[in-house]
Amino acid sequence: MHMHWDAFVSAVQERGEYPAQEEAERSSRVVLGLLGAHLVGEVRAELATRLPETLALVLLNPLQAHEPLSPERFVRATAAWIEGATEKTATWDVSAVLSVVADVAGEELVRRLLLQLPPGYDLLFGRPQPT
Repeated sequence: MHMHWDAFVSAVQERGEYPAQEEAERSSRVVLGLLGAHLVGEVRAELATRLPETLALVLLNPLQAHEPLSPERFVRATAAWIEGATEKTATWDVSAVLSVVADVAGEELVRRLLLQLPPGYDLLFGRPQPT
């Protein structure tokens, strides 16, 4: 499934309860930029095909993380990129965006995404895995 820009941003805006569309857009760009630095290969490319073109380009930015960030460090990195954000608000931002990404990606692709990420990202995607 491919999601168009307006639908994606509207879904993030609704999940994040953002009063302005610009906040949803900003969160989407930051979170997907950071996520893209942690994904590689076919999984990253397949996710990009399901996102709006603007966000696919952000995801596919050639930057790569030097080391995988734990979910906590991912949230802190998000907070550092969003002006005025705290870890608490960044957790909200990350969950709003990644839960929409999970809906767009579907369960099978989310499962493969989670295999590339450190433990704990399942909660950020809103898809808790059995332990």
